Amino acid sequence: MSGHLRIIGGAWRGRRLAVPRGPDLRPTGDRIRETLFNWVQARIPGARCLDLFAGSGVLGLEALSRGAAEVVFVERNARVAAALRAQLQVLDAAERGRVVPTDALRFLAGPVQSMDIVFLDPPFRASLGEAAMQLIAERQWLVPGGRLYLESDAHQPPPALPAGWSVQREKRAGGVRYALISPEEPGRQKSE
Repeated sequence: MSGHLRIIGGAWRGRRLAVPRGPDLRPTGDRIRETLFNWVQARIPGARCLDLFAGSGVLGLEALSRGAAEVVFVERNARVAAALRAQLQVLDAAERGRVVPTDALRFLAGPVQSMDIVFLDPPFRASLGEAAMQLIAERQWLVPGGRLYLESDAHQPPPALPAGWSVQREKRAGGVRYALISPEEPGRQKSE
């Protein structure tokens, strides 16, 4: 059984894509995506992005549509990963999008690939956001000046941020809290 999502901006704007359904698949809605990509629009062209807990892959696909150079999609569910690979083929984007069928935390513990933007949208009930952010920070997955986008359950306390990281922007929509987060840049002093 499948559903559909719509790309809201860029080269594939308006394109509807089939996505599998499942208990942990919660594609980011149009309104939230529009806000997110308004926040990062200047950073997307030419960016290297990581879509952790990719699921439908809508965040990474939206980034590719808007000019990201590369997106690595990490999705452990083999059926969902195969559907995402098929979407990349349909969009003729297999050379810019790579699907890695593994656990996100295991992937983060592996060889580091510096990224400009990390999309972090883990299953809410699993509380994986904090563990993933810690690995991203400790292993330096973000380039200097990079950004992390986090979705979490608005009805729960937000995941603790790594030391030296701060929320740049944050909003809520329904039961979702979403935020753009950045590590403190070396040599940059906080303004009082």
